[in-house]
Amino acid sequence: MRTLAITQNITVDGSIEMITDWFDPQGHAGADMSDVLEESHRQDERSDALLLGRRTFEDFRGYWPLRTDDTTGITAYLDRVAKYVVSGTLTDPGWRNSTVLKGDPVEEVRRLKAEEGGKDIVLTGSITLAHALIAAGLVDEYRLFVYPAVQGRGRRLFPDGHEVPGLRLLESRAFRSGITLQRYAPA
Repeated sequence: MRTLAITQNITVDGSIEMITDWFDPQGHAGADMSDVLEESHRQDERSDALLLGRRTFEDFRGYWPLRTDDTTGITAYLDRVAKYVVSGTLTDPGWRNSTVLKGDPVEEVRRLKAEEGGKDIVLTGSITLAHALIAAGLVDEYRLFVYPAVQGRGRRLFPDGHEVPGLRLLESRAFRSGITLQRYAPA
């Protein structure tokens, strides 16, 4: 069975919704992000599927393919990886290697996870979809890039009232920029 990993950029106070400017997808001006980018590429090598909700997919599609000067390698990765977008309204994804999943998101993800021989499936952004998959118990790993910022508002990875009884720390790592990576698996 394939691993479903939720990879999120998150503030110290737990927000994953980007309301303010705490996150820049191509790095922070003046900050050495090379070690964060190296870790991101290491994780990319372990995955062959990107799972997104419609709004995040449209945000990515409207941003990354237009980056002709991208030196991070993110555009190249996103162009080649299999992208699965959960949507009941999107008909033509309009981005190479993209598939629209129109059925029940939980069942669609169960089917993807059951495929033989695949690498990790990574979900990023896509807050509503993340909440549904967390509630269904389908998440195998949480990869949290914690930014040294407090936003004070915004939607969080774990919705109010939802509990994950126990998490096992897999890795904790600090980067030069002050960002940390916290990797957890359900206990």
